[in-house]
Amino acid sequence: MKVSTLNTNTNNTIEERKGIPDSFIEIEVKAPQTHGKGFNMYTDYEIVCKTNLPMFHFKESTVRRRYSKFESLKFKLEENDYEIKVPNLPGKVLTNRFSDKIIEERRQKLEKFLQM
Repeated sequence: MKVSTLNTNTNNTIEERKGIPDSFIEIEVKAPQTHGKGFNMYTDYEIVCKTNLPMFHFKESTVRRRYSKFESLKFKLEENDYEIKVPNLPGKVLTNRFSDKIIEERRQKLEKFLQM
């Protein structure tokens, strides 16, 4: 997601004339890793947030989170009864959930969830 606050002033900087937003936030979900064995297996994902918004102390931050943390986030957003529509998460996978194809599909859907 990119947020832009460009103005139409003719004295804009080169970055502004090229259409580079002066304020932005980008979220990426990448680098899935599967841990454990048997019933203790789980996959987590690297979440990278980049921004130049002054309210954030860091310009880039990275964390690793499991699917269950995405569920917790969705629950908290819905629980607070904000007047925003919380997007759906990808559904639970019961078979072949550790296959490369399934993990990649879930990664893409989790990234889309955070970007909405």
